[in-house]
Parts: sequence; C-alpha cells; structure tokens
Amino acid sequence: MNVPDDRQYTLEHEWIDSQGRVGITDYAQDALGDVVFVELPEIGQTLKRGQSFGAVESVKSVSDLYSPMNGVVAAVNQDLAEHPDWVNQDPYGSGWIVQLSERSGGDELLSADLYRLKTGGDQ
Repeated sequence: MNVPDDRQYTLEHEWIDSQGRVGITDYAQDALGDVVFVELPEIGQTLKRGQSFGAVESVKSVSDLYSPMNGVVAAVNQDLAEHPDWVNQDPYGSGWIVQLSERSGGDELLSADLYRLKTGGDQ
C-alpha cells in the first residue's frame, strides 16, 4: 500500500497535502475497485471536518467523501468527470478531488506512519 510521507490522513482514508489538495488513499481506491464517477462539491462551499462533500462511485459501491479539515472549497478536479479512473491510477497525483483554502481543525489528522500503523500498511 502506497502511503506518501508528505501528507496527512484520516481514518476514513482521505489525505490532504500542504497545498490543501484532498483525495482518497491508495487503500481506499483499492477497496473500492474501478472508479466510474466522482461527485464533486461546489467551489466556495464551506466544509466542516468530517462533513460529507461528495462521493466516489465504483463498480462495487458508492462511498461518501469526508473533509479532513474545516475549509472552503477553492478548486475541484474537473478532469475527473472525463477520467474518474485517475482516482485508481494516481490517487496521490492526478486523482486529487478538491483543494481547500482557509483550512483549520486538522489536529486529529494522522501522519503517514500512524496511518500505516492503523491500517496495517507496510510502506
């Protein structure tokens, strides 16, 4: 399981990087299977930590997306409309979902090492 050290994680398997970009982890995309659709929030929407802001639909199921921090949706990855499979192929790069500005409330986020420990990941 790929868990980059340069971001923080939630137990719901979302990540956030230093730029405020949010996506789902390698663990989550693997569990979901082939992603076929990503529901994106509106730019400007204010989110609270733990609030559902969209969903990822796969051939197996639909899973809600949860905000890892308080913040405002500054950008959404519009390319996912045409390429939802990027969530599977590159979950920490081109498969990012939203970018948050005005971030706060990230005290409960996990480091990569702690996320690996909690999920049984070994990388």
